[in-house]
Amino acid sequence: MSVLQAFLVAMLYFLNTTPWPFGGMGNYATIYRPLVNGFLVGLILGDPVKGTIVGATINLMYLGFISAGGAMPSDMALAGILGTALAITGNMDPNTAVAVAVPLGLIGAIGWVASMTICTVFVHLAEKFANEGKPERVWIANVLLPQVIRFVLYFIPCFLAAYFGSAYIQNILDILGGRVLQILSIIGGMLPAVGIGMLLRFIFKGEARVFFFLGFLIAVYFKIDIVALSFISLCVAVIYMQLKGQLKGKEGEVGNV
Repeated sequence: MSVLQAFLVAMLYFLNTTPWPFGGMGNYATIYRPLVNGFLVGLILGDPVKGTIVGATINLMYLGFISAGGAMPSDMALAGILGTALAITGNMDPNTAVAVAVPLGLIGAIGWVASMTICTVFVHLAEKFANEGKPERVWIANVLLPQVIRFVLYFIPCFLAAYFGSAYIQNILDILGGRVLQILSIIGGMLPAVGIGMLLRFIFKGEARVFFFLGFLIAVYFKIDIVALSFISLCVAVIYMQLKGQLKGKEGEVGNV
């Protein structure tokens, strides 16, 4: 991997921690996802097809991912970006890449905790500037300094791991040999099932069960592809929410009478 490629890979990871380019929620819904950033990493490294395949495989592990209350159980952006980069440069198969990506995500979560802890200092600094009547300096505490900290905690480690990691990973793979890699591949193949299981815990309850089985039957018996099924599901969800809202409105009118 060249210096420029490592720089672009690290910059992609850094952008996940900033309000740019799509805003906080926009980033979270796009480049934070291994499916998306895997494709972008593949584009940077000259193999977008493998990048998409590896990213999609890693993404399966995080289907039930929830970051509630500021808690970060794992950093799937780092898992997707570095996992895909190491898979392409180290010539790994997708299942082995998943086994490598999971611990990377846990390491990224440590960086998140460190960033949030350090940045609390800047909140008090912003309050100090505001109390002193210096609003022009508030942006320093709210924008500039937190991004500097995140650059140090996110960009630099990712750059070093991407640039030097491929050679070390290749040496490790050579040392491990076929049997260990086969075990890692089997483990990696099982991990997406964990993600799917986590997702089912959220959707397989109450009224959602009916829609789950309905979607399954439509997909199996009518041989509809996933894109068409997604649009059908969206339409059904919109109609369901509208009918549910109208029903609640009528119940409220009856109660008022």
